[in-house]
Amino acid sequence: MATVVAFHAHPDDEVLMTGGTLARAAAEGHRVVIVVATDGAMGALGPGGSPRIGELRASAAVLGAARVVHLGYADSGNGPLLYPDPPDRVRFARAAPEEAAGRLAAILREERPEVLLSYDANGGYGHRDHVKVHEIGRHAAALAGVGQVLEATIPRQVVARTLKVVDRLKLPVRHDAVTPGTAYSADSAITHRVNVRAYARQKQAALAAHRSQVNGPGRLAPVMRALIRLPAPVFGCVLGREWFIDATGTAPRTVLGVFEPAR
Repeated sequence: MATVVAFHAHPDDEVLMTGGTLARAAAEGHRVVIVVATDGAMGALGPGGSPRIGELRASAAVLGAARVVHLGYADSGNGPLLYPDPPDRVRFARAAPEEAAGRLAAILREERPEVLLSYDANGGYGHRDHVKVHEIGRHAAALAGVGQVLEATIPRQVVARTLKVVDRLKLPVRHDAVTPGTAYSADSAITHRVNVRAYARQKQAALAAHRSQVNGPGRLAPVMRALIRLPAPVFGCVLGREWFIDATGTAPRTVLGVFEPAR
């Protein structure tokens, strides 16, 4: 049994970017640990903490994860304006790199993972917290001596096709934050892919666990609501692949029997 640590920016990212992979890794006997940089909340927290961490724990249980850790930072928000820090914690975008990498490295030294999952250099569509996950993930892996870092992404061709479908169907989905040709990763950069169709029901149920996001006013809420209503086989066809880039730059090889070379 190996250990896989998945480092994400916010609760729900673990499903959207790597949910099927985590479910498959857990089902095949590997220990799965999910680490989130932020609690997904913008303001000060009450005594119960962020409800999104509770949703994350429910999602993680569905995926088969053994442990969930929050690094202690607040959501930095999207858009051009970076709001002041809430009184009880620092926004992840303002976190000192050495401190944030040190927090993650401490978990990595404890867990001793064979693989760290992080994000591509663009942070997917460029959210400031996602870009920082990429930077902190690489730094922490170097500090802790993790030899295999796989960065979650989506091929740009897939992104472009998806946006065309959204526009043609006139779906009420804002995608102005996604810049075609620069968001996510070039197809040639993809080194690994994971077939997760067999785990469609788990990924769909894990997504549904993020109730505040599914039922909220966010730009992805209409998509999330539509996805969790799909029949599982259709959901598997739509979200049945997940993609990664090997940060080490070595020749792609099958990793843990889960991550297969893309070519």
